[in-house]
Amino acid sequence: MIASIPTAAADVSGADHLATGLAKIGLVLRHEAWQRRGRDGLTPTQGQILALLRARGEAGTRLGEIADGLGVTAASASDSVRVLAEKNMVRKERSKADGRSLAVRLTSRGAEEAAQAAEWPDFLLQAIDALDEEERAVFLRGLTKMIRILQEQGRVSPARMCATCRYFRPNVHRDSERPHHCAFVDAAFGDGELRLDCADQEPLPPREARELWDAFLSGQQGGR
Repeated sequence: MIASIPTAAADVSGADHLATGLAKIGLVLRHEAWQRRGRDGLTPTQGQILALLRARGEAGTRLGEIADGLGVTAASASDSVRVLAEKNMVRKERSKADGRSLAVRLTSRGAEEAAQAAEWPDFLLQAIDALDEEERAVFLRGLTKMIRILQEQGRVSPARMCATCRYFRPNVHRDSERPHHCAFVDAAFGDGELRLDCADQEPLPPREARELWDAFLSGQQGGR
């Protein structure tokens, strides 16, 4: 005879279970970030700034973009950048795109630290490796949807992801494993290769981004 599920457990939805799981992963990552502070002398925010600057490349990043990218206040971003500058890890220069504004760039020392800050902890990579290819693809597609919703709610800054990029062509190939196309590199790819932060991403206007997003979710062809 199969035992019945306790009432309290039955009242917990699948969404609650997922939220609990994500919260546990978040706690582990925060703990790891503060442990790293003891090793390299950087706060989690400072490490994230270095990783962000590394991902953005040589052009540099304005202070407001750093704050938006990390979801912190301008004051917090400014304080962290000031400390990083004092440690000779970043420098402020005139923006190549707009000479009237300042851009933050990595120094050679900062680039070395950024490479370490951008690395995911081995324990997390091992946990992800435990998923097979199909599970990773489904998980990544789900994360993409969650981040998009959080963006629409204004809870996270716009991410440079495939699903809202002018180069993204969803569902244009018959190959079920590689149905999408990136016009920037002219290559087909699948859900398991969706990017959440791509340096080459070019955002679409809101209406076009919504149409592309709807096509991606519905399985219809999208993009121009």
